[in-house]
Amino acid sequence: MSLVYSTNPEIRIPAEEEKTVETLPPSKQKLTVYIDRRNRGGKQVTVVKGFIGSEEDLSELGRRLKSRCGTGGSVKDGEILIQGDCRDKVTTVLTSLGYVAKRGN
Repeated sequence: MSLVYSTNPEIRIPAEEEKTVETLPPSKQKLTVYIDRRNRGGKQVTVVKGFIGSEEDLSELGRRLKSRCGTGGSVKDGEILIQGDCRDKVTTVLTSLGYVAKRGN
C-alpha cells in the first residue's frame, strides 16, 4: 500500500497490523538437533532448528535447554544455539517436554 500525503484533516491513516505468529503445540513441532562447526573457530555448537512460533516462546525454550545442559548459548535467526556437543542431552530434554525431536548428523 502506498501513502499519499494530503492536507485534508479528515483523512485517516490506517494503522499497521501486527502479525502474530501462533506457536504450535509441542507435539506438532518437528525439531532437528545437529552439530555445527563452520565459521566458529573450530568450536562445536549444538543447533536446534525447525521451531514454529513466537520469538518469546523460542527464547524461553532456549533458556530451558541452556539451563538443563549447564552451558551457554543464544537464540538467533529462529535457531537455538547451545555451546558444545550436547545433541543427546538436548534431544532427550526436548522429547521429555513433548516435542518431536530427531538427531541430525
